[in-house]
Amino acid sequence: MKDFAAIDFETANKEPSSVCSVGVVIVRGGEIVDRIYRLIQPSPNYYCYWNTRVHGLTRKDTDGARVFPEVWKEIASHIGQLPLVAHNSPFDEGCLKAVFRTYGMDYPDYTFYCTCRASRRVFGKRLPDHRLPTVAACCGYDLSRHHQALDDAEACAAIALRIL
Repeated sequence: MKDFAAIDFETANKEPSSVCSVGVVIVRGGEIVDRIYRLIQPSPNYYCYWNTRVHGLTRKDTDGARVFPEVWKEIASHIGQLPLVAHNSPFDEGCLKAVFRTYGMDYPDYTFYCTCRASRRVFGKRLPDHRLPTVAACCGYDLSRHHQALDDAEACAAIALRIL
């Protein structure tokens, strides 16, 4: 796969619609051509301790951020018809569908590919686990800021370029 958009969402709480940040890495011809990172005012707009502990974001970070429809309008223009790639795609696809529902937006039926599933097929038991940092390291990418949406999306892109 040489043309795709790697995507990663972080959420504010247990609700999949509560996306509070998104990272997108656009790949064309096997090369990264664009990187996008945006904070998003989540819906519902509250943060759980455990989510903040994972990614470090709080309501203070996103109170002045734009809401999802405004952010997605910008991102969609970069993605166009590209397939989306995520590590553990059911999570990111679930978030995307949930936030589209929350705002009454028509979901454009994006095609998703999962680098976690691909890793299980390609590497099997040769890896101790198939978490993003483990697979990224195996593919030669140093993921030093795991759960920062843009860094996770870039790691996912590196994995996809290697194994998809």
